[in-house]
Amino acid sequence: MPMKELSECRILIVDDVKANVDILVAALRGEYKLSIALDGESALRNVERNPPDLVLLDIVMPGIDGYEVCRRIRASETTREIPVMFLSALEDVRDKARGFELGANDYLTKPFEILEVKARVRSLLKAKAYADAVREAMERDLSIAREIQMGILPSDLSLCTRGTGLDIHAMIEPAKQVGGDLYDVLRVGDDRVVVTIGDVSGKGIPAALFMAVTITLVRTMARQYKQPDEILQHLNSELVAQNPQGMFVTIACLVFDVPTGRVTAASAGHNPLVILRPHQAPQFVFSSSGAMAGLFPTLDIACESIVLAPNDTVVLYTDGVTEAFNHNREAFGDERLLESLGHTGQNAADTVRGLIGAVRNHAAGAPQSDDITVVAVRYAPGQ
Repeated sequence: MPMKELSECRILIVDDVKANVDILVAALRGEYKLSIALDGESALRNVERNPPDLVLLDIVMPGIDGYEVCRRIRASETTREIPVMFLSALEDVRDKARGFELGANDYLTKPFEILEVKARVRSLLKAKAYADAVREAMERDLSIAREIQMGILPSDLSLCTRGTGLDIHAMIEPAKQVGGDLYDVLRVGDDRVVVTIGDVSGKGIPAALFMAVTITLVRTMARQYKQPDEILQHLNSELVAQNPQGMFVTIACLVFDVPTGRVTAASAGHNPLVILRPHQAPQFVFSSSGAMAGLFPTLDIACESIVLAPNDTVVLYTDGVTEAFNHNREAFGDERLLESLGHTGQNAADTVRGLIGAVRNHAAGAPQSDDITVVAVRYAPGQ
């Protein structure tokens, strides 16, 4: 795990008194890269433009004081991990306590001993270099895990739908590098296609592992059993048998009978799906009829079925869609879901992209709180 050389670390010195700056520059020059800011405003601009490895920060300054500079550094996603050491003439315990409450890593009072400053600077930089190296190693591992997870999902849906008259498109966007959402499309006979979508409890690595187990079991069960309720009941039995962490998955399973256009569905705690019919308003279908899979030994699930007319589209999604929030903490919700699906294009890809685009527009850059998955199945016999 390679670590950054301390000589490559950059320190931002923030003090409105030039004499104090000169002392620190003389002590640290040659060992580290140095930047200087003489007030809080320019310090924050410096941090935002080029985040340093350490900030040496005075408190009493005109304009924005050191406390506020520290608070803003900690409030930003991109700078919150930068170490901050206060160097201040304020020596009251309450002043020091306030500094640490705002997120300072260290606090030295003026006048200070240069040897002590250098020792503490070195300690903070070594700790940050190690933390950065660990973080980078974890990100590399997560990146590999994401590639593996995305590789589990079907890569070419056309191979499963060729000659069926089904136009299927899917998109998945994990909230983190790996997530717990899943979907699958299986051709289990000349005239039958199985489509599933699921949402594992939790996020990150545990959810990703449970997702991989779930999708593997779904593929096995879909080839052994014809009805979607049977597929989910046997999936549930397998998950319950080996589930020490008590995780679960909401999942919907649809079986399309191509010659008749009949689609039969079963749901284990998953949200309802949406059907789009030409010249009609979108509406919910296949409401949840069972508990989540993985929790209880038995799963009581009922099947529902409808017959699709040419150009009907069934839309499957996870709750990351309806529970996508904007900066005002307003959820995308069911109403926006139906409204946005009423303006989608003529094929499955347009439908998926249109819905994902509507969710992004609603979020307007707010952090994604959950995995988002959308699958559209358009019935177009003869095409």
